[in-house]
Amino acid sequence: MPDLVLGLDGGNSKTDVVLADSTGRVLARRRGPGTRSHVDGIATMVDGLAVLVDEVRAGAGIAPSQPVAVGAFYIANLDLPEAEREAQQAIAARGLASRVVVGNDTVAVLHAGAPDGWGVAVVSGAGINAIGVDPAGTVARFLALGEATGDWGGGWAVSVSGIGAAVRAGDGRGAATLLGDRLAKHFDRTSVEQVAIDVADGTIRQHDVITAAPVVFRAAVDGDDVAAAIVHRLGDEVVEFVRAAVNRLGLNDIDVPVVLGGGTLQHGPTLLLDHITAQLAHQVPRALPRVLDVPPVAGALLSALATAGAGHDVLARARAALTARDAGT
Repeated sequence: MPDLVLGLDGGNSKTDVVLADSTGRVLARRRGPGTRSHVDGIATMVDGLAVLVDEVRAGAGIAPSQPVAVGAFYIANLDLPEAEREAQQAIAARGLASRVVVGNDTVAVLHAGAPDGWGVAVVSGAGINAIGVDPAGTVARFLALGEATGDWGGGWAVSVSGIGAAVRAGDGRGAATLLGDRLAKHFDRTSVEQVAIDVADGTIRQHDVITAAPVVFRAAVDGDDVAAAIVHRLGDEVVEFVRAAVNRLGLNDIDVPVVLGGGTLQHGPTLLLDHITAQLAHQVPRALPRVLDVPPVAGALLSALATAGAGHDVLARARAALTARDAGT
């Protein structure tokens, strides 16, 4: 009987888990709430992961007595080595898999989009982060702790910047924009000023604020200069991560795979992706950008399979299965 392997991708807004066997056959997939270890603590986060793992096992009809041989858990907000170690110990102690691999969610995106396991991955979901790995395995990471570490990007930053720009337009500090009426309608408020008040006092919760990013993207596509500037800023931040990782790893003189993952990149407008491509061509000419065409959890599953000793044919089978599922075929 083939062994069981499990891949989990935990983001700020959602967590995906996939159970497969060691032949690359996907058995079940589940989605749950985001991982918030920086707010809730590692123990509470792992409790939530255990529930998801139980659900995906039940969905596949796996008996409680049958162990998972390898589990790869790639989780947002594990930005420091000590956080990774604590999460690894807690997950292992819960017995979620016989062998546990734990890392930041950027690693899942890299594994999913860079077939040789090295390159640069930028993840722009609720927030933004990146990782670089050279062909020898040397890693370049970023703290990515928010404003305190100079970060800007992801759905939260795009949404809040759009709201702020609309308020500035209304009170005369900023240029006119389509965003005021569109954001008020999106949040079912009478004005964007009321949106801003409700965001500031928590009436509109953080995970709901993030849903405004597509509103900003659509306004940019419709020709709104203010929204376009926000989209271009996001693109510039992505390029800065890539440039920094390539420079730190000394990869300027070779072709470097660059994987773009996370909701605001995988589902972003052509305007954003064209800007990133153009800026990379100018600043990092050997970069080979690609938008991830599978859910990031595919990278976690591929990592688990590789750790279990799977060959290239098995990895390709598993990746193809998740590509088909993500496309709805």
